Amino acid sequence: MFRKLRVKSAMDIATLGTEGIATLLSEMDVFYVQASNVTEITEFILTGFTNNKNLNVLLFLLFLAIYIFTLIGNLGLVLLVIGDSRLHNPMYYFLCALSLLDACYSSIVTPKMLVNFLSKDKTISYTGCVTQMFLFVAFGNTECFLLAAMAYDHYVAIYNPLLYAVSMSPRVYLSLIIASYVVVIINGSVHTAATFSLSFCRSNEIRHVFCDVPPLLAISCSDTHINQLLLFYYVGTVELITILIVLVSYGFILFAILKMHSAEGSSKVFSTCGAHLTGVSIYHGTIIFMYVRPSSNYAFEYDMIVSTFYTIVIPMLNPVIYSLRNKDVKCAMKKVFDRNWFMKNFIFNNELW
Repeated sequence: MFRKLRVKSAMDIATLGTEGIATLLSEMDVFYVQASNVTEITEFILTGFTNNKNLNVLLFLLFLAIYIFTLIGNLGLVLLVIGDSRLHNPMYYFLCALSLLDACYSSIVTPKMLVNFLSKDKTISYTGCVTQMFLFVAFGNTECFLLAAMAYDHYVAIYNPLLYAVSMSPRVYLSLIIASYVVVIINGSVHTAATFSLSFCRSNEIRHVFCDVPPLLAISCSDTHINQLLLFYYVGTVELITILIVLVSYGFILFAILKMHSAEGSSKVFSTCGAHLTGVSIYHGTIIFMYVRPSSNYAFEYDMIVSTFYTIVIPMLNPVIYSLRNKDVKCAMKKVFDRNWFMKNFIFNNELW
């Protein structure tokens, strides 16, 4: 155990003398400190993108603008759905749930990241890191299941519109939304518990802008093989199930489109489904690139950019994707903005809509 002295029995201690005992106690003290450092990490350091002050200021302004736009776009869409009776149907309730989720999802990461851009102290407490990871994993997976539920909702609305009100009753769509949250809260707890059951002794510096699983596994001194397998197979399973639901739903939708004789009806279907497919493709593409691959392929500089894209940029894009090609949403927005003289004269009169 100790490098300088090997003590086998009490008789050995008796023969050490005063200096020997002092040296032994010193060795024991060093060992105690080293052992304490393995388990008693109370905070982590988020290294972020760069240490360049000027670049950090520019990044602060950029992500602040993105965050403000994200909150305005998503919360505005939620208020729009709640306030306009024409949008009171399951499709827009799912969109409302997605927008609220995106606003929360972005808020998990962005405020702390903005503070770190301008602060020398880039630490996050152990408890704060645990909480951030749990919410990040839970909300990220919730979005996967919500997008799948939205695909199923589109299928029901298009494939059999006469039975849509019955098939997608409040009991059904509320159950789908609630189930999307409940299932992933359990999964988020499993991943968080598995990650923070590890020992962190190499360093407390996380090469990332938030507490994500791969960069935390990288600084652990425990065997992370099981954690890596859990991450790979769990994310792969979620992706397989949700993408399969989307593909099957859109297979039936395509079949319904081919049977349509109305060009106007087909155009409306393509407009509604095209927005959703765009959102699904962007989100799932980045998730697969980030997590469903061998751990040996992780490059934290690139992964930091990718994870920032789907946690911060995609929540900003979703209101744009789902609004610009949706006539009902645009009409509801125009109704609201008609009360504002500036919006009415300088935006809608210029045929931006």
